[in-house]
Amino acid sequence: MSTHIEANQGEIAESVLLPGDPLRAKWIAETFLEDAKCYNEVRGMLGYTGTFRGKRVSVQGTGMGIPSALIYCHELINDYGVKNLIRVGSAGSYRKDIDLRDIVIAMAASSTSGINNTRFVNSDYSPTANYELFMKAALYARENNIPIKAGNVLSSDQFYEDNFDNYKKWAEFGVLCVEMEAAGIYTIAAKYNVKALAILTISDSLVTGEATTADEREGSFSQMIEIALNTI
Repeated sequence: MSTHIEANQGEIAESVLLPGDPLRAKWIAETFLEDAKCYNEVRGMLGYTGTFRGKRVSVQGTGMGIPSALIYCHELINDYGVKNLIRVGSAGSYRKDIDLRDIVIAMAASSTSGINNTRFVNSDYSPTANYELFMKAALYARENNIPIKAGNVLSSDQFYEDNFDNYKKWAEFGVLCVEMEAAGIYTIAAKYNVKALAILTISDSLVTGEATTADEREGSFSQMIEIALNTI
């Protein structure tokens, strides 16, 4: 057991899907995995292990934001030997050509977080996806006619910005959408030499003001999960 995960050794697979919402973790396990068993209920952050097409897969809620996600990623890697981390979550579109329910794969993750400032003083570290996982995800989507967008995303420390129009500067420099965890997950994966990828579904648009409901965000993003499971 670790501090925040009560699983015994061997109960977590080497490949783990990481939704922020623990109820989405429950939905993924019940919808996509066979013989799924819950291994964690600490702080309500649900975790499950089952099989997908004969391969063991786990799914672990991480909570919202980089600090929370890093707690679970650190323990998954160092206490349970996890080798593949795939974030599956929602994001807000920064572009007119990226609509609700579109799928975005994060090639890189810019951030407003200070997570790397003390590591790389007076420098900018650029957290990126693992190439192998990225290519597998993109190829699966292509072969199964699932449209995707790929590029730079923003991992923000703030859900509610003081200046709503801040997104326009990021969009001007090619950032596709905003979420809250990818930059941290890519960084810790690089630090410990494991693989990471973030696959995102657009839940709302800062451009148009459209948004999905909480129920839709919890349980309707099946194509994103399909890509993630077939990637690992």
